[in-house]
Amino acid sequence: MSIIPSFFGGRRSSVFDPFSLDVWDPFKDFPISSPSDVSRETSALANTRVDWKETPEAHVFKADLPGIKKEEVKVEVEDDRILRISGERNVEKEDKNDTWHRVERSSGKFTRRFRLPENAKMDQVKAAMENGVLTITVPKEEVKKPDVKSIDISGKEYSRRS
Repeated sequence: MSIIPSFFGGRRSSVFDPFSLDVWDPFKDFPISSPSDVSRETSALANTRVDWKETPEAHVFKADLPGIKKEEVKVEVEDDRILRISGERNVEKEDKNDTWHRVERSSGKFTRRFRLPENAKMDQVKAAMENGVLTITVPKEEVKKPDVKSIDISGKEYSRRS
């Protein structure tokens, strides 16, 4: 039994696999590249999950990068307050005697970019990697509350007459 009937691209399988990604591609015959032709770089990019939270003191980013060494990751600050996280997940070496049944882990280059707000201290960014989680801390500038000075209003009191 096949998940997708043969009239959706002619792909038939004799094995029913509920986890298969053998899906009909409506863009298959279009001249532009289809989603199934996306490079491994984009695949790795899509799988790099990043959380961004703001605390009273800083902006904190956490990226899940399992199996990647800190030497394979770059954290950079670009012009216009752009934080860029990039790196490469290397392909596992293949042995000619191995038989692969499924390859689901992505490999290749990845890049994530974030525009930081004006209160970010771009010169004090810190990054640390622990247990496959990259944590980037961007301190915030202290927002000065404007000095408010009360001004006395001079003049005569006006009284209403009924």
